[in-house]
Amino acid sequence: MARPHVTLRTARPDDLDFLLGLWSEMLRRCDGQDQRIDLELVLKDSAESTDQRVVVADVDGVPAGAVLLRIAPLSPLNPELSVQAWAPHVLPAHRRHGVGRHLVEAAADFAEESGVGVVLSGATAGAREANRFLARLGLSPYIMLRGASTHSVRQKAASQLPTSERGQHRRGAQLAARRTLRQRRTRADG
Repeated sequence: MARPHVTLRTARPDDLDFLLGLWSEMLRRCDGQDQRIDLELVLKDSAESTDQRVVVADVDGVPAGAVLLRIAPLSPLNPELSVQAWAPHVLPAHRRHGVGRHLVEAAADFAEESGVGVVLSGATAGAREANRFLARLGLSPYIMLRGASTHSVRQKAASQLPTSERGQHRRGAQLAARRTLRQRRTRADG
């Protein structure tokens, strides 16, 4: 069986609905209209910037996958530039047909065009197949980012304090919470 014909192109405004569906789990958790506005801004920024682009992979003329490519420092502490391949994703019906490889190659092409020596990409920790795919293409672990809600971090950190310090910490947490509420009210009123 022959592989399908994959072509890469820069995303257009009419790709918005496709990208909303493709990246739905990666977008900000809010109502659909706000997600649409967020993604419209990403597409607008990509169209106006030489440091960012959204690449769509078409299979026989039909969108099958996409990736957001962005030139940015490796980290806040290391100003060396990298091409970051955000949200490389392929529709389930088109997986294992070379579409993802084309998207990662687009990141390498963008890096070479821009004189950048490093390509970064990632997948969620639980996405075993996606992480294996990236490893097969030569991307090895570079940094592990972990995340949790502010409330959860504060709660866990407080539980690790020695008993003698917990009362002092609670008072600091209460003051921080009040300060946050005041800031929110000020922004809402202003």
